[in-house]
Parts: sequence; C-alpha cells; structure tokens
Amino acid sequence: MSSAFTKSAARNIFYGGAVFFFLLLLGLTFDTMNTLPKRDNRHNLTPAVERGKHIWETNNCIGCHSLLGEGAYFAPELGNVYLRRGPDFIKTWLKIQPTGAPGRRQMPQFNLTEQQLDDLVAFFKYTSEINTSKWPPNIEG
Repeated sequence: MSSAFTKSAARNIFYGGAVFFFLLLLGLTFDTMNTLPKRDNRHNLTPAVERGKHIWETNNCIGCHSLLGEGAYFAPELGNVYLRRGPDFIKTWLKIQPTGAPGRRQMPQFNLTEQQLDDLVAFFKYTSEINTSKWPPNIEG
C-alpha cells in the first residue's frame, strides 16, 4: 500500500488541488464582480434616505434591531419591515411607543417629528429594495 502512494503522488495531489481551488476562486470572483453591479440600487439613494439612516444611527436602533442580518436580535429584523407592514403602520407604531403591554419588551419613545418619521420610512423603503438574493427566506425575517 505504501508503494502506491508515493511522495511524488502526494506532491501532485497537493499542487493539483491548489491549482483547482485557485481557478475556482478566480471563477467565483469573476462571477461576483459581474453580478454585483446588477444588484446595485444606489440610484434610489435620496436625501430623505440619508436623513433616515442618520436617525437610525443616532438613536442606536441597531442596538436592539437587526437590519439585513446585522445588529442585535433583541427586537425584530427591520430589513423588510416596509414590505411587511407599510409606511402608515411604521409611523403609527413609532408614535405609540412604549405600548405598555405586560410581559413584552418595550421600545422607547423617541419623540420623532413627522419629517423624521417620513425620513425613517424612506430609509426602510430603501433597505427593502436591496437585492438580498431572497434572504431571509420568509418575509417575517
């Protein structure tokens, strides 16, 4: 058995595998570089979206919520909240916080103006339009 697997055979397997996986890496890189520009939605980036992102960041929403899988999992995923609930629900929900429901986690009241609510909704609309390759697999995140 030891004569069938020689030092040169092991070397050939190593170099052959290294070349194969390097070519695979190049192929996947090429595919990614061709696919990503088609998924770009920066043309939808408006000043309202930028202000909404600023509100998201300054109120540390990511400290409790996740956005497209990034952030905390204390509260619901908000990457597709615009598709799930719609703009009117989002604004109403933010206005009535905290709900005071016993036994439930409570969201603080941020006292956002109507303009800030509109900007935050624009940000959520923008994030819902990002092509995430159908992730998460269900709409509830």
